[in-house]
Amino acid sequence: MRIAVIGAGIAGLVAAASLQRDGHDVTVYEQREEPNADGAGLTLFGNAFAALDAVGLGDTVRAISDNTLPTLRTGQRTPDGTWLTTIPAQTVGQLHSLHRITLHETLLSLLEPGTLHTSAPAVVSADGRAIVHVAGTPETFDLVLAADGLRSRTRQRLGLDAGLRYSGYTAWRGVTQPGSVDLAGAAAETWGSGSIFGIVPLPEGQMYWFGTLNQPAGKRFADEPAAAAEAFAAWHHPIPEAIAATAPEAVIRHDIYDLEELPKTFGRGRTVLLGDAAHAMLPNLGQGAGQGIEDAVTLSLLLRSNRNQPLGRILARYSAIRRRRTLTLWRQSRLMARMAQASGPIATRGRNLGMRLVPPHLIASTSQRFHQWDAPVL
Repeated sequence: MRIAVIGAGIAGLVAAASLQRDGHDVTVYEQREEPNADGAGLTLFGNAFAALDAVGLGDTVRAISDNTLPTLRTGQRTPDGTWLTTIPAQTVGQLHSLHRITLHETLLSLLEPGTLHTSAPAVVSADGRAIVHVAGTPETFDLVLAADGLRSRTRQRLGLDAGLRYSGYTAWRGVTQPGSVDLAGAAAETWGSGSIFGIVPLPEGQMYWFGTLNQPAGKRFADEPAAAAEAFAAWHHPIPEAIAATAPEAVIRHDIYDLEELPKTFGRGRTVLLGDAAHAMLPNLGQGAGQGIEDAVTLSLLLRSNRNQPLGRILARYSAIRRRRTLTLWRQSRLMARMAQASGPIATRGRNLGMRLVPPHLIASTSQRFHQWDAPVL
């Protein structure tokens, strides 16, 4: 088939690479002049690698990632360093961390020459026909995959957009200089009052960190790195050290949004949504990139194993499988954000007490449900 992919993010590139391996003619349209990835680090759990393995990409991604997190103590702490809970090792046993830019560049390198078209904002037909307009010129395809992100124009064009919802918090992110911070055998999330801080090891001795803060949408600081350092100055080691070990220009900040509601369907006609375009969720479960990968692989496998089936039936099955899976995680990520970002002394003390009382085996069993992926069947 002749397939268009709108958006050169992780979901779009995994879809393009796996579909090309199956012999499809794929064109990727990216509106930016340089298809650089935004962001710092990311984590991929076992579900993402089960999906990547199914299309032959798992080992490629493992080779550029770090798997030392399972050897460290992980869980939740308070700003003075007290542990609220320790996550069982089996829960994070398959977790890998990597730099988003490295993953992006690796996926780009897998595409056939001429696949990617940059400075090419693509617009689909509102009725879902597989027609893509680039610079006013229509191109006809057999199938269009829209992986154009949180603020997806395609989702809007198809009449599937219920709008965005501000989470109530903003987030700074950064990556430290290599070898500059000693993790001291632990990498955890620290939960304060209306603020959390996370630490994740990366390859080559770097460390990815993120810090959140409850505040109104759109508020800005004159000096973002200084604001982040001030917000976490009194928190335990190595939090202040991590911020100090990050080049100021490498500190980024975004207000955090998710979809107000998930679309009732992830496609219309011969156009389907992937990744954040379909189900942008809050980052509190660490499943954003993983779910985009699951989308891409699920669709690729359905197309591969059902070549004699009507395309409409395949796309309807894709939408049903993926909406059911991501709806649960979208809801759970909101619940987790509400708990992690709790503010005020009463709410914070109650949350911390609850965390201490949760049995570790319950944490493990709950997490395992999120970290499993099964190959789709029509």
